[in-house]
Amino acid sequence: MLRSGVLRSRSASNLMGFTLHRLKKRLAAIVAYTADWALFIGVVLILGLGSSWYMVERGSPLTTLTAGPWVSWVSAARVDSDPYTRAHEARLGILPLSTEIAQTFIARTDSEGRALHSSCDYIVEGHELPTHWWSLTVFDSQGRLIPNTLGRSAYTSDTMAIRGNGTFLATLSRDAHPGNWLPIGGAGRLALVFTVLDHGSRSLTQGEEVVPFLPAITRKEC
Repeated sequence: MLRSGVLRSRSASNLMGFTLHRLKKRLAAIVAYTADWALFIGVVLILGLGSSWYMVERGSPLTTLTAGPWVSWVSAARVDSDPYTRAHEARLGILPLSTEIAQTFIARTDSEGRALHSSCDYIVEGHELPTHWWSLTVFDSQGRLIPNTLGRSAYTSDTMAIRGNGTFLATLSRDAHPGNWLPIGGAGRLALVFTVLDHGSRSLTQGEEVVPFLPAITRKEC
């Protein structure tokens, strides 16, 4: 009788141990499954948010036109502009001219891909567009004009000194230079903006016709 009770007790104990072992394995499987799904969802969120940020911040071949250091949002301020272009404008808090009448190109690096910074001097050399009005403006990284004693932040096709062969050369530097000089002292990172406005004699076609006239940006010294 005693032996029978001992056997039943051992059997119950073994059964309980087996049940606990199975329960532990099941819980471990659930935890692993949940962790896998959490990792998957995390990766999806990171990739989704990252790609959305990139599309809004930098654009893509579908929303921007890139030529060397210059980038232009091809449907900026248009009624039919895409959501990424609208989000880009809203994030920066800007109200650009419509690309139906103007094309704006922004450069944040020189022609060799190095970030523009006020600790360096730059030469900006290009060719005038005789059929369009244009301007060359320098901003800080926040899109603000750079304070200077001359109150000068831009040159236009009306004020830029043009060489006899139709080219121009502008200097970006902390110290004064003869000719077309844009002061950049103390601004930190820079953004250079080249805007072309249609006079009405010709229409801008997504900016492609402007590309051959975009200025080269050369770093001279730091």
